[in-house]
Amino acid sequence: MTTPNFVILYVDQPLRSGAFYSALLGREPVESAPTFVLFVLDNGFKLGLWSRHTVEPAAEAAGGGAEIVFALETPEAVDATHADWSRRGLKILQAPTDLDFGRTFVALDPDNHRLRVYWLSDGAHK
Repeated sequence: MTTPNFVILYVDQPLRSGAFYSALLGREPVESAPTFVLFVLDNGFKLGLWSRHTVEPAAEAAGGGAEIVFALETPEAVDATHADWSRRGLKILQAPTDLDFGRTFVALDPDNHRLRVYWLSDGAHK
């Protein structure tokens, strides 16, 4: 079976979004151009930021229809990340809260793509 290892977000300004994700991820992109920016993470996962104005075939979707998810080790790490991202000026869509799977919050990137941070509780399915 094929395993996905790459997500592309359609963004208004790839270089602006690239700067945002560079600060958020603490790394520089491996490719950076006016129409496309690419990050390769330590686990091999790739995040591409493609200009919604130049992607072919044209994309109709805008931000908010999916989430990039960040798993953390403790509920305290969720709260600390929320505090950090709030200080950075990220728009917070959902403040830290406890749900049936664990502790979570949701922020938005500059193009309104949802960024979920969570800690999976011991009782949740893995």
